[in-house]
Amino acid sequence: MALVTKIKEYRARKDMTQEELAAIVGIRRETISHLEKGKYNPSLKLAHDIAKALGGTIDELFIFTDEKQG
Repeated sequence: MALVTKIKEYRARKDMTQEELAAIVGIRRETISHLEKGKYNPSLKLAHDIAKALGGTIDELFIFTDEKQG
């Protein structure tokens, strides 16, 4: 499975930097960067905290895709 996120899109809507989002949810900016690139699978709590901070839902922000379905 691959992770696709819309964190960057939702951050842009709120005019929020990676640093600002990271501070709100209590993680490092690099973690936000990895999440946006789909290189890190967040815990359920982190996904919830990010969704809440960005005014979206976990399902809207985090999409798991089957890589085999290209």
